[in-house]
Amino acid sequence: MSQDIPPSSSLTPGSTQGGPVVRIIKHELRRLREEWWWFLALGILLVLSGAVALAYPALSSVAVVVVLGMTLLISGVATIVATFWAGGWSAHLLQLLIGIFYAVLGFLIMDMPLEATQSLTIVVAAMFIVVGIMRSVAALVVRFPQWGWSLLSGVLTTLVGVMIYKSFPDAALWAVGTLVGIQLIFDGWFWIMLGMALWRLPVEHD
Repeated sequence: MSQDIPPSSSLTPGSTQGGPVVRIIKHELRRLREEWWWFLALGILLVLSGAVALAYPALSSVAVVVVLGMTLLISGVATIVATFWAGGWSAHLLQLLIGIFYAVLGFLIMDMPLEATQSLTIVVAAMFIVVGIMRSVAALVVRFPQWGWSLLSGVLTTLVGVMIYKSFPDAALWAVGTLVGIQLIFDGWFWIMLGMALWRLPVEHD
């Protein structure tokens, strides 16, 4: 039995098991600390972008849809080219059809951005409602630690989805842009806090 227990010295922070890991972590933190202002600049840029999206939700909604259409179009063309480039293989026809579908869908979205924005708004509303209900039911059934916060999040998500659905089609003028703006602000705030936390790290020398 005593042979199964590792020596206490092997479990110390300075041992061969923990020492290299600790040194790697410290090295990474020092390297990130030197570039803390990049994280801060990224956060500020995202917060400003989110504020612009909230200030002009209709324009932001259409812009998001146009970017989505461009992405699908480029992905479709790239898939078609890659399929022909790869030559004959078992999934050749399937990949070709997927590429054509992406390209056509992207072209239609870019050709009719307002209609696409309305369709995307309906999809967002349905997604919020479904996800909110599932999250609320899971919180009530499982009762995991801090399940009340998950229940509150689920209820709020469901209410947002219902509000967007009830406000349709007027919601197409603000829903997507507003949600994107809020997400950008939260992401930007995270990067700002990370940059400030790295800046506050003490400088350590090897």
